[in-house]
Amino acid sequence: MEAPTLTSNQQAALHRIQVRPILPTERERWNTLMQAHHYRGFRTMAGRTLRYDVATLDDRWLALLGWQAAAYQCQAREQWIGWSWVLRRQRLHLIANNARFLILPGESFPNLASRILALNLRRLSADWQTVYGHPIVLAETFVESPRFTGACYRAANWLDVGWTKGFARRPGGGYVYHGQPKRLLVYPLHPQATVWLAQPQPQSEWTKTPMQTVTLSDAQMEGLRQIFFRLPDVRKRRGKQHPLPAILTVAVAAVLTQAQSYAAMAEWAGRLTQTQLKRIRARFNPTTQRYVAPSEPTIRRVLQSANVDALDAAIGAWLLGIAGFEAVAVDGKVLKGAVREDGTQVHLLSAFMHGQGATIAQKEIAQKTNEIPELRTLLKDIDIQGKVVTADALHTQRETARFLVEEKKADYLFTAVKGNQRKLRNSLTCLPWEDFPPQCRNDWCRSWPF
Repeated sequence: MEAPTLTSNQQAALHRIQVRPILPTERERWNTLMQAHHYRGFRTMAGRTLRYDVATLDDRWLALLGWQAAAYQCQAREQWIGWSWVLRRQRLHLIANNARFLILPGESFPNLASRILALNLRRLSADWQTVYGHPIVLAETFVESPRFTGACYRAANWLDVGWTKGFARRPGGGYVYHGQPKRLLVYPLHPQATVWLAQPQPQSEWTKTPMQTVTLSDAQMEGLRQIFFRLPDVRKRRGKQHPLPAILTVAVAAVLTQAQSYAAMAEWAGRLTQTQLKRIRARFNPTTQRYVAPSEPTIRRVLQSANVDALDAAIGAWLLGIAGFEAVAVDGKVLKGAVREDGTQVHLLSAFMHGQGATIAQKEIAQKTNEIPELRTLLKDIDIQGKVVTADALHTQRETARFLVEEKKADYLFTAVKGNQRKLRNSLTCLPWEDFPPQCRNDWCRSWPF
């Protein structure tokens, strides 16, 4: 079969395209295009992710690529690498999965896809290192056969290592059979990739940067563990091998080190020493005479079945007790991709500490209400005496201000004017603001603008 002939313009375009990570301001555009044009649509990606666009010199987007955390387990991959389950757990973060690849409508021509993949693979490991602190040594993707042949991957020298078994991981745990096995293709990003992934000793060049340590005192860790004793344990009797306070302590401490998935929490827990596990009262195995860290399925099951409101309140109270902060921000957001059974989107109202970004309280807004009355419910049980509460123009309400000042003994700073109130905004910009000092007395702050 003869190779397709490229026009001079297409040949020039192949050499001028650029593959680059998207900017934060381009994320919504990327998501929208992927949702609109990819045959599987788009909601989200799993674990650590990188999004790329493929653009011409005049910034016209030709294609999009999305990378996410590697599949948790795949027998064909494990056999090809020579992995035991222990090595898989230790090295899985060194693999990235090409979850989405989209050539935008009207932009395709011969050799474009393989050229894009080649350019992307050249920079993938370095970009991952920059964002997440460790490189990638192997790329993987799953091809739905016979719908697709994976020709562009094969043309870019990816290796076909076998079939999956047709199972998908369920959000609630375990696997479900969908009956559609896929081809697994991989691309080593270094000639020694398989040797490095399979050898018992890690390579110093690509060992994952250690997760940040939790700079908490023994008393603070004990305080964290103690607050979880008050939470109800809804697990069945036979599922209580690990103490609930120990599991929740591990989960919260792991999140403080920027763990962003159940697998990352379990990985963090697996790095704890016997002394640290003993300190949090982890499960003790009398046969091995060793303390055992909770596994990823255990952490996932406990967090998914926990009383979310009680857990959130407990963690928020603990954070308030250990953190030094002067201001609390209240903000509401509609969660993209999170939909209730009635088809409406999930709307959350959150309170978090200025400068630290730690959420101290969070509440879902019911469909038949709004953020205004829920702010008082959100902050009702939080000790914010002497703190400053900030909120946007929606919450510039007399009742809210009265609640903060009289009941919570706090100060407030509310946005009174938004950019779409042009006349009022223009009037305010004409005021002699140089006559107002940077600081003001509390009585003036509390009373204005009411």
